[in-house]
Amino acid sequence: MAALLVIAPGPTANGDLHLGHLAGPFLSADVCARYARATGRDSLFGTGVHFTQNYIVTTARRLGEAPEDLRLRAAEQVEATLAAAGIVPDGFVRFDERYLKTVRTFFERLHGEGHLRLRKVRFPYLPDTGEYLTDAYVRGGCPVCLAEGCAGLCENCGHWIASGDLLDPRSTRHPELPVELREKEVLVLPLEEHRTALASHFARLAPTMRPRLAQLVEELMARRLPDYPITLPIDWGIPAPFAETPGQVLYSDTETVAWSLHAIALAAESRGEVPGDEERHWALEAGPEVAYFFGSDASFAFALAGTAMLLALGGLALPAHFVTNEFYELDSDKFSTSRGHVVTGRQLTAEVPRDLARYYLAATGPDFQRTNFTRAAMDRVCGQRLVEPWNRVAAKAEAYLDRGPLPVSARSRHAAALIAERFAAALRPRRFSLSAAAFTLTEQLGRLDRWEVTDTDAGDFWHELDLFLRCAAPLLVDLGAEGLPDPAIPAEPTATTVRPRALPRLATGVRGSARGGGR
Repeated sequence: MAALLVIAPGPTANGDLHLGHLAGPFLSADVCARYARATGRDSLFGTGVHFTQNYIVTTARRLGEAPEDLRLRAAEQVEATLAAAGIVPDGFVRFDERYLKTVRTFFERLHGEGHLRLRKVRFPYLPDTGEYLTDAYVRGGCPVCLAEGCAGLCENCGHWIASGDLLDPRSTRHPELPVELREKEVLVLPLEEHRTALASHFARLAPTMRPRLAQLVEELMARRLPDYPITLPIDWGIPAPFAETPGQVLYSDTETVAWSLHAIALAAESRGEVPGDEERHWALEAGPEVAYFFGSDASFAFALAGTAMLLALGGLALPAHFVTNEFYELDSDKFSTSRGHVVTGRQLTAEVPRDLARYYLAATGPDFQRTNFTRAAMDRVCGQRLVEPWNRVAAKAEAYLDRGPLPVSARSRHAAALIAERFAAALRPRRFSLSAAAFTLTEQLGRLDRWEVTDTDAGDFWHELDLFLRCAAPLLVDLGAEGLPDPAIPAEPTATTVRPRALPRLATGVRGSARGGGR
């Protein structure tokens, strides 16, 4: 079977990961990759940090530090938080010379093959400072949904908003200064030229796209697709290597494909491959299955523009799955680092075992709509639905430790196959859903907890318990590591006997209270 390439696009390198990040793409990507490997499938998981967005500049100004220092510190924080949450990517993208070369090479190829056009584009401009304003440098109203925000990707409707199309644009640094619109020649990727191929690709994906992405694609295809700028007349970013655009930089949001290629190349090398062609794992002849995990507000950059770039180049696999998520709130309010309304993954896992954190983030994850984290609810739900029933099941199972191999019936093998299929329905990338996986875990654990085990059916109980733990291990990583001899999930249950073994227990481990969380 061809490899599964799992990608969780990196966050902007302007701070640590909060629980909204983890409950969205990062935990999902980790569980998906772990499950694929447990079923015997080769999987490469890449993530990292995005270092060139100008939100880094605006955050650094607010914090009073150099942008270069902020992005390096943020990368270290992100990597530490992923590790604390048990999220273990094979490859982690950093800002180094190799990454810069990968990005430049990618865009030089797009340019050299004639896919970019030099066009005059309108930008908000500050006459008093001589600055063009893009993305984090300018705020205004979204011309699609009227929501207030910065240019670029609209958090509310998901559309990409050209800086010059913002309603009532104003500088985020100098809101008191007058703004005018001024044209500047930049290189663009004309997405309209790829309309037919884009429409065909998204028609194939339509049965599995989540509602917000499906709506965005429908709305975009109902109008002329925009010219997507590849270069910008600002000074923060990777210098554009084109004679036509001196002094300009590559637009950070267009790095999506190059970033992804690099992430998977690093992932392969971490497992022993010799560094080489960054595109080889994406080659059509390799036949990979590419699965992206990202917040819905990033859909345009990765799903629409990224796919268009792949179509333009040809020869590379197109993404087969876009697993999107909505916003995760803290105490019914949006996470906000600037307001101190935030809980990071490291804060939470310092207070409770990370399996409990992973379980609760999955159970309340924002797969299809905004959901909410409170610490009081987490403590209650984890205790009632995970810790207490698991510990009762483990104690019940260990009553048979000295009984030797126990027989397994055909009925139990059939039941185990059904259990495995329920988990597979939630954890395969086609219809991946962390909340569905957590629901299945809860229901199957409850069934084991209610089982009144006798000497006659103890082998069946142990058989189904073992299969349950194998299927739950991609989410409950520490319980699985301690309680299983190996993580493999059998393609088909064939066991005729099972040997009981000692099992770990779960503890609430409450050592304090994360900020917020209703306590």
